Amino acid sequence: MKISSPAFAENAKIPKVYSKLGGNQRPPLEISDVPADTKSLAIVCHDPDAPGRDGFYHWTVWNLPSKTTEITGESLPADAVEGITGWGRPGWGGPQPPFGTHRYQFYVYALNTTLDLPDSTKPKELIAALTPHIIDQAVLTGKFGVLDVLRRG
Repeated sequence: MKISSPAFAENAKIPKVYSKLGGNQRPPLEISDVPADTKSLAIVCHDPDAPGRDGFYHWTVWNLPSKTTEITGESLPADAVEGITGWGRPGWGGPQPPFGTHRYQFYVYALNTTLDLPDSTKPKELIAALTPHIIDQAVLTGKFGVLDVLRRG
């Protein structure tokens, strides 16, 4: 399985428009080579460089149809559920690192089931619920730094 973005390459800078300092748009993602026995997909965006023991979660979404090949910034499939992020609410919350350049890891999980979880589900609860059901997974890492944005004006 693979996850990529037409907006940024692996280990490349995430454009400002996807950050809290820009338009806070959800970046477009492309998913391919999903195992045939997948029942649903889940995506978690995590910043492992954020202060604190567990980093910071910028987005969680689950119950994406197994045939999903792209996620756009505008909409999600009807049955998809977005959970609570580190920002304390559901939906995308873009990068805004307090210092330096941080890594933003977009994990996609192929699951052997759909998840019966409310949109009030927090990241650790989601991860605990999906872990026993993972068939395959992939990760895309982007980088974002506040100083990089400020230098460009």
